[in-house]
Amino acid sequence: MQEYIQITGMVLKAEPIGEYDRRVVILTREKGKISAFARGARRQGSRLLAAVEPFCFGEFKLYAGRNAYNIADAAISNYFEELRADYESAYYGMYFLELMDYYTRENNDEKEMLKLLYQSLRALLHKGLDNRLVRYIFELKAMVINGEFPGLPAGTEWEKSTEYAVSYIAEADIAKLYTFTVAPKVLEQLGAIADEYRKRYLDRPFKSLEIVDNL
Repeated sequence: MQEYIQITGMVLKAEPIGEYDRRVVILTREKGKISAFARGARRQGSRLLAAVEPFCFGEFKLYAGRNAYNIADAAISNYFEELRADYESAYYGMYFLELMDYYTRENNDEKEMLKLLYQSLRALLHKGLDNRLVRYIFELKAMVINGEFPGLPAGTEWEKSTEYAVSYIAEADIAKLYTFTVAPKVLEQLGAIADEYRKRYLDRPFKSLEIVDNL
C-alpha cells in the first residue's frame, strides 16, 4: 500500500522532464527544500497542470519514489496571479524564489524562510510599498535568519532612520516586517547595505536580479 505524506509549501522552480512530466523544487514547512516529480503534469487536463508552477503555495500530497518524491495531488491556496500579471513585481518575485532556492536545504528547518518568502511576495502586491524596499527588507531578513547578518557596516555615517530600520528588520517578527515606508535617502542606504552584504556572502550572480536591476 502506497504511503503518502502531506506537506505545505511553495514551488520555487519547475522544469520539463520527458514529454509530459515536470520536476519541481518546493520549499516546505515540514522538510525544508525538496525535489519532486509531477507525473503527467504537462498533459492537458492534468489536475497538476496549474499546481506545479512557480509561486504556487498550498498543500501537496507526496509519495516516495526510488530517488525522489512524486506528487500525487495538490490543493493550492494561493497562485499569486496578481503578481504574475505585473511585469516588474513578477521579476522581483522570481528573484525572491531564486534566492530561497540558493539559501535553503533539504531536511533543514526552513519554516522562517518559507514564512519570509510568502510575506514578501504578498508585500510586492501592496500598492503603498516600493518594490525596492520590499527587496532590501527581504534580502536583509534572509541574512538574519541564515545567521550571516553582522549589523550595520562600519565606517559610514548612517541616517538615524536607517539605523532604526535595520534594527527593526533584524528583530521584528516576519508578520510585521512590511509595515513601514522610508524616505528616499534611507531607501538608498538600505540598498547600499543589502548590496554590500549580498556581494560579500553570496557566491554567485542571480539571473533574475540582473533583470530587476535593469528594470
